[in-house]
Amino acid sequence: MTLRSRTIRLGILISTIIIAAIVIFQLVWLNKVYHFEQKQFNHGIARAIRGFYEDINESVQQSNNLNELITSPDDQTFYVRINRNNIDQDTTKVYLQSEFEDEDIFTDCYAGLYDARKRQYLYTSYLPSATAAKKQDVTLKIPGLPYNHLTLYFPHRKQYILSLMNIWIISSIVLLIVLLLFSGSLYYFYRQKFLNEIQTDFVNNFTHEFKTPVSVINLAAEVLSQPSIREKPEKLATYAAIVQYQGKYLQDQIERLLRHAYSESRSLVLQKEKVDLHVLIHEAISNLRPLVHEKNAEIRCHLNAIHYALLADKGYLLIVLTNVLENALKYTKVPDIIVSTTNLNGNVFVSVKDNGKGIEKKYLNKVFKKFYRIPNGNQVATRGFGLGLAFVRKIVTAHKGKISVESTPGQGSEFHISLPL
Repeated sequence: MTLRSRTIRLGILISTIIIAAIVIFQLVWLNKVYHFEQKQFNHGIARAIRGFYEDINESVQQSNNLNELITSPDDQTFYVRINRNNIDQDTTKVYLQSEFEDEDIFTDCYAGLYDARKRQYLYTSYLPSATAAKKQDVTLKIPGLPYNHLTLYFPHRKQYILSLMNIWIISSIVLLIVLLLFSGSLYYFYRQKFLNEIQTDFVNNFTHEFKTPVSVINLAAEVLSQPSIREKPEKLATYAAIVQYQGKYLQDQIERLLRHAYSESRSLVLQKEKVDLHVLIHEAISNLRPLVHEKNAEIRCHLNAIHYALLADKGYLLIVLTNVLENALKYTKVPDIIVSTTNLNGNVFVSVKDNGKGIEKKYLNKVFKKFYRIPNGNQVATRGFGLGLAFVRKIVTAHKGKISVESTPGQGSEFHISLPL
């Protein structure tokens, strides 16, 4: 990944942390506002009760703290101590509604006058509110307090307090939506940047891969077009072989590109048949015989699997074996390759081990990604588009198998392919 990509990724990480901090701060702030409104509601109730005492000429001089006359077992219920028990129902209702309106408490309430001697409510009243929900059938609890008191029950207190916070809740939701859109835009921007870089790298690789063989073919064609070349059959054969080799290289790369593009446009359609894996391994080695001779390589086979008949797509499986073997040959100066098979848990395992320079641990999880090539300083280890192993994994996965790699720098790599029998 380029420096610009790392910078963008760091910027996105910082932006994500800032956005998360803003969201957390907003939630904490809303929670504080909610608790503040709760306290304001309680203070409003206390002031309304003081006004109610004054309306009914109830003396509160016996307590310097009004809160000592009010008990609240939960957020919705208040027990207000009253010495008198001869306050009629209509008076209670009128005075309470008046005091609630003065204190801007606009939610419905159930009020009941409790007689401690009779241990029952003398009456209960419903105090409606235009902003509250519809009336519910509510039976006031009998607390068993040893004194006369007025019970106030607010069934929709939480909804009422939340309604007071509407502007804050809506603004928070709008802010959250804006932050989510901003986050989505950042992600989209980064993804587009990433795809653009992949496309640029691909075009650069494509140009690099095709420029060299085309130049060699042009030079060889100029030599072959000279009349004097006919008098030098050895030179003629050499340049003809060069043209043939470079032409085959171009053809292989084009086929690989087309094959990958085809596999990306649709899922692989396997034409399964009974396949002898050991025969297929020898066929893959045979296909690579010119490269084996060129590299003066040695390929040893330890085919120890007892069960090696598969129901698989022979053509695709041949591509898998050829690609893995070709990589082992290309990435090693004097290749000494061991191909082995074994059986375990109803699967057949194929191992291809080489004596190349190996792969660093940090690159092992990336070698199967498309367009990825292992860097070597400012250069790349070998020519290619980084498509081979990505396509190999797709084929193995389509066969419900697995592929992995183990490697030690300086000692070589070993690819493991597991396929169901």
